[in-house]
Amino acid sequence: MSDHVHDENCNHDHDHEEHVFLVTDEEGTEREMVMVFTFESEEQVYSVLLDRNDPEADGVIFRIEEEDGEAFLVGIEDDAEWERVTAIYEEIAKRENEGE
Repeated sequence: MSDHVHDENCNHDHDHEEHVFLVTDEEGTEREMVMVFTFESEEQVYSVLLDRNDPEADGVIFRIEEEDGEAFLVGIEDDAEWERVTAIYEEIAKRENEGE
């Protein structure tokens, strides 16, 4: 996976395939989430997902892990890891907003 952001500002030719995941929140509500970009930190890959039906809501960060050739999303429970990746996410979001 790369840290290339695939959005409307992407300036090269390729199809933008929407990666949709069903994510169950703390209340047990299933939501359709769309992967908007990925990034790496300390040899781990992370993904930011947005609610497909509420794109103005804050993004949710998951760690991507692979097992037997299949990738899956894992919630981040370690406080230090969470603080590190949210700082990276906030920096990416800040740069994206400055670019507009």
